[in-house]
Amino acid sequence: MNKIKVLIIDDSVLIRKMLTEILNSSPDIEVIGTAADPLIARDLIKQLNPDVLTLDIEMPNMDGITFLRNLMRLRPTPVVMISTLTEKGAGVTLEALTLGAVDFIAKPKVDVANALNSYAEEIISKVRMAARANIGNNFNRTLKTRETDKAPGTANLKSDLAKKQPANSNRIIALGASTGGTEAIKTVAKGLPADTPAVVITQHLPAAFSESFVKHIDLITEMTACIPKNGQTVEAGHIYLAPGDRHMEVVREGSRYVIKLLDTEPVNRHKPAVDVMFRSVTQCAGANAIAVLLTGMGADGAAGMKEMHDAGAKTVIQDEQSSVVWGMPGAAFKLGCADYVLPLEEISARILALVQ
Repeated sequence: MNKIKVLIIDDSVLIRKMLTEILNSSPDIEVIGTAADPLIARDLIKQLNPDVLTLDIEMPNMDGITFLRNLMRLRPTPVVMISTLTEKGAGVTLEALTLGAVDFIAKPKVDVANALNSYAEEIISKVRMAARANIGNNFNRTLKTRETDKAPGTANLKSDLAKKQPANSNRIIALGASTGGTEAIKTVAKGLPADTPAVVITQHLPAAFSESFVKHIDLITEMTACIPKNGQTVEAGHIYLAPGDRHMEVVREGSRYVIKLLDTEPVNRHKPAVDVMFRSVTQCAGANAIAVLLTGMGADGAAGMKEMHDAGAKTVIQDEQSSVVWGMPGAAFKLGCADYVLPLEEISARILALVQ
């Protein structure tokens, strides 16, 4: 069996040692080298030809973002970022995902050794997944995104159009994503005008990253994006992103849809979980809903999408070719519950056609 060859790039001796032990404990992974900074890493990449890199963000001589930008331009390679669970760390990590990194491992500021050991299985699965990922998708999409970013003056248009929206609508769009999803969601959101029915989104992210990510969405869409409060009324023209430490449900109260945030156990190892959101939308909206499942590792959302499909909702999944990882949409496809299997760039147009 060919092992996945990993190069670890981190200025911390402890992190290099911990990641080496964790990854080498898996029979299908081999750490073939470590580097304390990107300049050393550059030479090792040429010598060792690794399949996957783990890359720290803050390092001497060259920061991780600059290194990643150069790497993806000259020698695209699957990269898993090592980032801190802070607001600053969130912004930089999201930038790394925009530049083409496949995923990230969040390290806490204290007791790093125990924390890394506690989710060794997740670290191993992320490296395995990175080795199979379609890394060109994130990088190529980034180039397109930068060329077509929202024109100046959209903020004014957004507020003017939002005033025209009814406070509620029977239509609701529920969207789930995971690995590769931050860029995929931005691509879909960019294609939605301000009069689109409400969109509820569950993306697998740590709580510290949610606020930073929703600001990214709000910047590139004519809709208004926010992290909802518990009990908030769902309104057309708005995008609601589940906070990173709560499940998000939608319930019916009279003629309104209302957001409920739940501090309950993880589902499918995730909190928030797409299945929780999809099942709640099935109960309150039935055939008035549209379900969308984008790139992501695992199967979260597939069973929930089948329930939505069986209740009469229209369902859309991202195709394999445009997905960074075709885990979640692929699982829905296997269940036979996808009405439309589309490249990412066509999904917003399909949503708009379905809500007409």
